[in-house]
Amino acid sequence: MTLHELNTLPKEQLKEELFKCCGSVNWVEKMLPFFPVDDLVELLEDAEEQWYTCTEADWLEAFTHHPKIGDIDSLKKKFASTAQWAAGEQSGAVAASEETIQALAKGNDLYENKFGFIFIVCATGKTAEEMLQLLQERLPNNKAEEIKIAAEEQNKITKLRLEKLLFN
Repeated sequence: MTLHELNTLPKEQLKEELFKCCGSVNWVEKMLPFFPVDDLVELLEDAEEQWYTCTEADWLEAFTHHPKIGDIDSLKKKFASTAQWAAGEQSGAVAASEETIQALAKGNDLYENKFGFIFIVCATGKTAEEMLQLLQERLPNNKAEEIKIAAEEQNKITKLRLEKLLFN
């Protein structure tokens, strides 16, 4: 899709496309007044600015629109509309050893039980082992600290997905 095509989408279709990039309804609504946008840089700056004006509840909502790292089955089922993007983002988990996949699954469960939301990491370009290391490094954090880190990771994911929307 070109920037012109994105700029000229009907409002409901624009919402759908933005929602694929970030699963927060409030963020999507905050983004609508910025259209039409002049260029990708402006779009990415507006996206980040609006993300950080969202509430913690908005962030948590966005997190629910991601599969757990390494959970290929949920990619295929629940997250069908963004499965191709998420699969590419998590491609480092595909080649992981069974031991690493099991450690990720255990770590994901520990993380979700502790913080109340899934482990969010911008997985693009990371191996499963790197993601596991990041998960283990973040587990000792307190919830206030961790939600900020997860929000930063979601911001990175959103910006990458906006780029994919325009260039894939």
